[in-house]
Amino acid sequence: MAFLALAKSGTLSLNERMGEVSSAGRKVYRFGFGESPFPVPDFVQAALHRASPRKEYTAVAGLPELRERIAAFHQEADGYAIHADQVLVAPGSKPLLYSVMQAFSPGDFYAAGPSWVSYVPQARIARHAVHRIPTSYDARWRVRPAALDALFARGGSAGRQKLLVLNYPGNPDGLTYSRPELEALAQVLRRHKAWVISDEIYALLDHRGAHVSLASIYPERTLVSTGLSKWCGAGGWRLGALILPAQAPPALKAALIGLGSEIYSCAPVPIQLAALAAYDLSAEVQAFLNAQRRCLRAIGNLVHQALLAAGIRAHAPQGGFYLLLDFSCQRAALVQRGIVSDSQLCERLLEELGLALLPGSAFGMEPQKLTARLAYVDFDGEAALATADNAERTAEQHAAKMLEGIRALARWLH
Repeated sequence: MAFLALAKSGTLSLNERMGEVSSAGRKVYRFGFGESPFPVPDFVQAALHRASPRKEYTAVAGLPELRERIAAFHQEADGYAIHADQVLVAPGSKPLLYSVMQAFSPGDFYAAGPSWVSYVPQARIARHAVHRIPTSYDARWRVRPAALDALFARGGSAGRQKLLVLNYPGNPDGLTYSRPELEALAQVLRRHKAWVISDEIYALLDHRGAHVSLASIYPERTLVSTGLSKWCGAGGWRLGALILPAQAPPALKAALIGLGSEIYSCAPVPIQLAALAAYDLSAEVQAFLNAQRRCLRAIGNLVHQALLAAGIRAHAPQGGFYLLLDFSCQRAALVQRGIVSDSQLCERLLEELGLALLPGSAFGMEPQKLTARLAYVDFDGEAALATADNAERTAEQHAAKMLEGIRALARWLH
């Protein structure tokens, strides 16, 4: 018998591995799993409690009032017109991403190296031909228009649809795109009539609150993925949203609704009703977002400086809570210890230091590049929010365990 050859998600596997090491009584520096450290706001938790008796199914696309609220929220946040009819709600953004992959006939799928662990497996399940877009440390891991243009021109099959996924602020790199960079990419996308999944799940955690949505620049073929997991600290609640282009073909929306009806039916109604409280244009929500940004900016910059002091290359984070580490400067010393790949490096760090990083190869990087993702979320988010007004002064207090882990890493390297 033949079965689908598909490994477990690298991020979920590492989370289980960290649990095993911790259960053995060993100290673990939890840099591996990217889960928001911040608590779901009290007023959103209260909304969920009130909605807990609700148990009915909703329309596949989600509650009309929630879709209206999400449209208004993102219209204000991202600065372009959005109607409720463009919004689809699901139990997490991951099934929405997969539904988009399936909704398009098998074609050519493009993802940067590096990019989030699930894009390429989902594309392969959907029978797309996968093409990796080359990037580099010196180019800040950004997709460059010339590289994308060349790959579009030579890498696809004649007459097949081109589908690009772009994630920013990014996982695993914590970097974003400026408006001029997006405008340059949009010229290439428009010339090749490519569709884009713009995964903007970390957009509201742009450290300066200055995110620019690709949909405001390339509205005709951009689908925006978002949700509650990152900015609202509600990953396990599983509430995702997809914003379709205003002029999307009716057949595309029909396909997505049809797939949703067969795969997940609808998002849980209590979670949808709680999301109404989250997707509110209130001063309370804005204050919550601003406090998170201040904390992440201060802690991320502190962790970044500690890594540089340890001799590890990384770009300063701009959004979310990740850094992509480049150990290539340590290659000679690592080779002497029998380490020639990123997975060997991460395994040795976990076994010898209890330090959990995710290898860059999980994100499509070449193993010999010696890269790894660090998630700087091992801190008490509630305590950090309480001192957000003084985030620069209190960052070291909240990041103490992570800084200890980086010092241990520096000693191990040198």
